[in-house]
Amino acid sequence: MNAVRRKKLMWVMFTLAGAAIAVVLVIYAIGQQTDYYFDATAIAQGEAPQDKRIRAGGMVVAGSVQRAPDDPLSVEFAITDFQSTVPVTYQGILPDLFAENSGVVATGKMQGDTFVAGEVLAKHDENYMPPEVAKSMKENNRNGAVPSSEQYNPAEQLHETKTLQQ
Repeated sequence: MNAVRRKKLMWVMFTLAGAAIAVVLVIYAIGQQTDYYFDATAIAQGEAPQDKRIRAGGMVVAGSVQRAPDDPLSVEFAITDFQSTVPVTYQGILPDLFAENSGVVATGKMQGDTFVAGEVLAKHDENYMPPEVAKSMKENNRNGAVPSSEQYNPAEQLHETKTLQQ
């Protein structure tokens, strides 16, 4: 093989190796950003990995929200899919729509039997429930139906909105 062909072959081999390395790095990065969803039953049964970022969803158990007296940003609550309940701790400001008996999806890690959330997302209106939560609750409900949204909507109107009449 002459020197020119060898040089071209080496250039093609380095280009292919670089492209392969780039593809592997992209796939690795996507895999690191993937958060798998687990409902409360799966977490309670130990299916959720320890110390790996996951998403947990369910309904906030009524009466479970407790704030630390010395740190108002430290919140403990429990989520349920109406079969199992999982305790959750969160350090930060909760969304405005966060309320007991409402749907949430939290991102965080399992530490022992407690889910330590780094982010908490709440539903955005009384008719919405995160798709993962609705699906897992439908699968876990005995008769296969998701209870009506009135059962999940504890929010009371804080102020009356007035419409202008002309």
